Amino acid sequence: MKDFQTLIATHDGIALAALVRAKEVRPTELLDAVLASLDTLDPALNAVAERLDDPARQAASSVTGHESVLAGVPTLIKDLFMPVRGARMSNGSFLFGDYRPDFDGELVARLRRAGIPIAGTSLSPELGTSYCTSSARFGVTRNPWHPHVSAGGSSGAAAALVAARVLPFAHGNDGGGSLRVPASCCGVFGLKPTRGRTPNGPMIGEGWAGMGINHAITRSVRDSAALLDLTAGADIGAPYASPHQADTFLAATQRDPRPLRIAVIEQAPPWPLHPACRAALDHTVALLRSLGHDVEPLDSPVESAAFYGHVFTIIGAQTRALLDTIGAQRNAPVRGDEIEARTRIILREKGNVSGAEYASAVDWIHALGRTFGRLMERYDVLLTPTLAMPPLAPAALATVDDAQSLSDVIDRSHRFSPFTAWFNATGQPAMSVPLYWDEQGLPIGSQFAGAFGAESLLFSLAAQLERAAPWADRAPPVCVGLSGA
Repeated sequence: MKDFQTLIATHDGIALAALVRAKEVRPTELLDAVLASLDTLDPALNAVAERLDDPARQAASSVTGHESVLAGVPTLIKDLFMPVRGARMSNGSFLFGDYRPDFDGELVARLRRAGIPIAGTSLSPELGTSYCTSSARFGVTRNPWHPHVSAGGSSGAAAALVAARVLPFAHGNDGGGSLRVPASCCGVFGLKPTRGRTPNGPMIGEGWAGMGINHAITRSVRDSAALLDLTAGADIGAPYASPHQADTFLAATQRDPRPLRIAVIEQAPPWPLHPACRAALDHTVALLRSLGHDVEPLDSPVESAAFYGHVFTIIGAQTRALLDTIGAQRNAPVRGDEIEARTRIILREKGNVSGAEYASAVDWIHALGRTFGRLMERYDVLLTPTLAMPPLAPAALATVDDAQSLSDVIDRSHRFSPFTAWFNATGQPAMSVPLYWDEQGLPIGSQFAGAFGAESLLFSLAAQLERAAPWADRAPPVCVGLSGA
């Protein structure tokens, strides 16, 4: 068992699947190794919402290895509005009880068809609205680099498991940075695809007026590309569709990009940039220039107060609609004591906006998409810090007192992550790349965004950066192979 766990810790998903196809490793052996690593490491990480050992073993035993380039490699699905047949879907809240859908989300179904066993579900904060993966129901997910700092959110559990080498990739979703923020906090790769690139159905048509999208946290760039190849494409009745890709995303990782024109945005006023994050950004700029890219400064095109006011109008209205639906289905309104402080604050200040206010907010973010679209006619890629601060303690990000105002919540959250939500609003693909570790040994990511539909360019750039400044050998203190797993 030790050998298989170490194999997973030192190989990405594509390499493991190649061993499965060559019959050097059986999918059941990989699954057993993942489950054994969870036995050992999850008490330290608190990342798993529910284990699915028996159905995963059944699925692994039927994998031939020829279903896809990732066939036979287990994964976990984030417990946030992504149904897994028979698994509890709590969405990080007491509110949903022990609800167990009897169907798969389309993305899960595509992963199953690709021969990827589902070993369990990973934790989320309540309704996915926090940059810290913690909840009253499940507690705090801890960062494998340091137990006293957050793994990020809302896909922090997925990032913690991948960073700790339990498995090479894990599903997550992203409505305001929820893949990229934890990727930065945990020193792994996280890409948010173009709006409409991956399916949300059949349960959801759109998340937060199109700002939410599904993909994954990965250790290698090519695993992310391969996963997107396997899951991309609108499902039946989808309200959005992304541009067609002429080639595979995996193929894009195998070629360097041409010299790119890159604009670097260093500040998101009124929030300052921490010196360690500035050092990380300077390091990234120097690396890009050494690779032949042209990098020039650009002022922020976003007025933060207006932007986050409109974003939370959308979040508040859709949260109210969700809770009203739950109340109608059970014939009893949702009570305040059934939800957490952060949700109560959002509902108190934005849960009763008018239809006109909601429509105005959607119009505003669509106009921002037009602004960024024109900007992308001048630049190939935009570069920002992923975060304005290094990973923080959970208490610095969690909201436990609903006496706070929504302005307080916005300042606490977006002083930490002011940049990521821009690209949820515009629908552009964006990624966090782990290129820097600070003096305390904590990872700090750099965020790159491309034009709408330009994932292939981002994958090409990310793979070039990965070859120039590899991060795969950087392992956190809590990790398979270092912690006795």
